[in-house]
Amino acid sequence: MNNVILFTDGSVDTKTHIGFGAYLAIENVEIPAIELIAKVKTKQFDNTSSTLLEMQTLLWAIDDGISSNRNIIKLIIYTDSQNILGLLTRRKTLEQRDYYANSGKRLKNATMYQQFYKVIDRYDCHIIKVAGHKPLHAKNDIDKIFTLVDKASRLALRSFRCGKIASK
Repeated sequence: MNNVILFTDGSVDTKTHIGFGAYLAIENVEIPAIELIAKVKTKQFDNTSSTLLEMQTLLWAIDDGISSNRNIIKLIIYTDSQNILGLLTRRKTLEQRDYYANSGKRLKNATMYQQFYKVIDRYDCHIIKVAGHKPLHAKNDIDKIFTLVDKASRLALRSFRCGKIASK
């Protein structure tokens, strides 16, 4: 495997701070979306927020889905997370400040940001923003695959909520 295409997304319940991340790692986008549904993985994250969940999901996806594969040359990540994209432009400042805020406090997610930068340094990494929730007629193949991941995270959260209600 030389190239890995990674799709990540998450869905969080803001009241309980429980979220579900989902990812799909594939080698090419030529595979029909219907064949990819079973390959989407989900994971529950506790005590999280939407911003944190996106980062947790990405790091988990890389660790779970590709870190054991030493033959990766290029990693292409599709996400709708503005935070992940923003970290690329914030890197220099974050590193210069040693991950401290203007207030002098260590950034809450400093360790996670450092892990993120290690990952993008390890691979020829390209992060591409996907516009989530497009109407079907406006979706290309990438959007359709991303929708599978988006739906998986929302379904996992919905199923968790229903299970909590049923168990009360």
